[in-house]
Amino acid sequence: MKPIYVMRVGYGAAVAAALVFSLNASAEPRAAGSSLSGSWSGGGTVVIGGQPERARCRASYSGGGSTVVMNGTCATASGSVSQTARLRRVGANTYVGSFHNPQHGVSGSMRVTVNGRSQNVQLSAAGGSASLTLRH
Repeated sequence: MKPIYVMRVGYGAAVAAALVFSLNASAEPRAAGSSLSGSWSGGGTVVIGGQPERARCRASYSGGGSTVVMNGTCATASGSVSQTARLRRVGANTYVGSFHNPQHGVSGSMRVTVNGRSQNVQLSAAGGSASLTLRH
């Protein structure tokens, strides 16, 4: 059995990675001259069991239309994880979806709001949450 500290770190990185992936999940343009295509990077805070931890993330997406599959990696001081996510466009600049990280058995929901070349992502999963900002 893994020590609680290792599980917490792995979970935190998984949550952060999920956030990053969800940020990149929209293949449709947000506004004239802008889209989510390409590479995105940034970071934010992951909170697991009430303990905040900083995370840095990178992500890219594939697909088109209203659904996009995300691939990305996030790292915290204690480790990194890679995972995928799927989002759908529900408004002009808003995307919702879900993520799953089989490495740590973490699943949850996410909401992404795009503002120009910046994305704000909110992630929620059992036992934790995350808030990230990614830039193009």
